[in-house]
Amino acid sequence: MAAEPYATSVHIAAPPEAVFPYLTQADQLVRWMGQHAVLDPEPGGEFAVDVNGMPVRGRYLELDPPHRVVMSWGIAGSDELPPGSTTVEVTLRPVDGGTLLELVHRDLPEHQAERHAIGWGHFVPRLALAGAGDDPGPDPWAADRASRDRGGS
Repeated sequence: MAAEPYATSVHIAAPPEAVFPYLTQADQLVRWMGQHAVLDPEPGGEFAVDVNGMPVRGRYLELDPPHRVVMSWGIAGSDELPPGSTTVEVTLRPVDGGTLLELVHRDLPEHQAERHAIGWGHFVPRLALAGAGDDPGPDPWAADRASRDRGGS
């Protein structure tokens, strides 16, 4: 059974035209989320990003530059959240000299909803920093995963 859609929003101190590439250009996306991305930002094009050991895979479904991006989302090799099984919609609206970013993640299985809410709660503020031209710095979750992978605590 699917959970209620997860929704969040953030104000970014930059116009939508400056924020949009952070959703469609691999080098910009990995500034705020993931370590590697392969993106083909056109309807049906590949959306692939490796986020701290999780191979997120999907397709771009809709693009309306610089206002809206919809992509499918899932995890390669997962039976409970296979590639393309959920949908992420990001809307960018000019507001107060910047951008109101609204993100909605739909069709998440109930047992995945809390996990993704935590993840988006971590990454959306990093996107707000990057989109405004600031450096969000290294992702602390990536460092934590690297430490665990090396046998650290």
